[in-house]
Amino acid sequence: MLLRFFLFVALVFSTSLLAAPATFDRAKIEARQFIYHDRNQQGDFYCGCNWEWVGRSGGRIDLKSCGYQVRAQQTRAERIEWEHVVPASNFGRARQCWQNGGRKNCNDTDPVFNAMEADLHNLTPAIGEVNADRSNFNFTMLSNAKPQHGQCPVKIDFSARAAEPRDAIKGQIARIYFYMHDRYDLNMSRQQQQLLMAWDKQFPVTEWERERDKRIAKRMGHSNPFVTGERTWSLGHKNRAEGVVTQLPSRQTQQTPSVPSSPPIKANKNSRVYHLPAGCPGYQQISPANTIEFKTEHEAIAAGFRKAGNCR
Repeated sequence: MLLRFFLFVALVFSTSLLAAPATFDRAKIEARQFIYHDRNQQGDFYCGCNWEWVGRSGGRIDLKSCGYQVRAQQTRAERIEWEHVVPASNFGRARQCWQNGGRKNCNDTDPVFNAMEADLHNLTPAIGEVNADRSNFNFTMLSNAKPQHGQCPVKIDFSARAAEPRDAIKGQIARIYFYMHDRYDLNMSRQQQQLLMAWDKQFPVTEWERERDKRIAKRMGHSNPFVTGERTWSLGHKNRAEGVVTQLPSRQTQQTPSVPSSPPIKANKNSRVYHLPAGCPGYQQISPANTIEFKTEHEAIAAGFRKAGNCR
């Protein structure tokens, strides 16, 4: 009996270690601890600047290491920030929660958005000022533009709301875009597809990109198949949408009379544990203030919750 107990504890512990981060704040901490812990002297994403780690997830940039010149924001230029390569506002707009209250509402109500926001495959360390200047601009080619941050090669056209990254990361950006759009069923314009397909071919997967993918897979539980070669992107790609557990309702669905649904799964947002309506003694014991409801166990697990250990 005692052996069975220890085996159960070991299983729960090992499963929790492999659970994907449930929030953006947690993802930033894990990105530092498990993905980029030994990469701060290898250069940030956009400029190739080195940094020293500060706090749980931040860093102080060595501007001289890459010839960086501050354009406008001294404070943000001196710190590492975690950049969503596919901007949060871009994938947020694909969710109904964004239409009903923006990012905060999505964080409060939509587990799929939280999964996208915390997806380590889409996070990279970048100089804060460049993160701010890039904003949610599309990537493109800017042949007539000049770098605006000293020797940092990133180009940004504020009037056109467009950015061109350095060659060293163009292929990686393409494969991150393919992954996010495929996994979370996002739309991509034909023009953007064509550009990223060209970058994917011109700048193949690097040794670090493969290593990064392996490290992230240990935390997320899955690789980026466009890095491993399991999938390729072609024009008009049909998304797999494995990461979407709640689809946006269509107009037709919204007009269909509702039918009685089964009781929801209840989760405690503090303990990150969920309870089934049948077989789980704690189902009725969660404080309403700490309760989050899910339609399915899959949805709860995708949001980073685990099943209560006393469920029968």
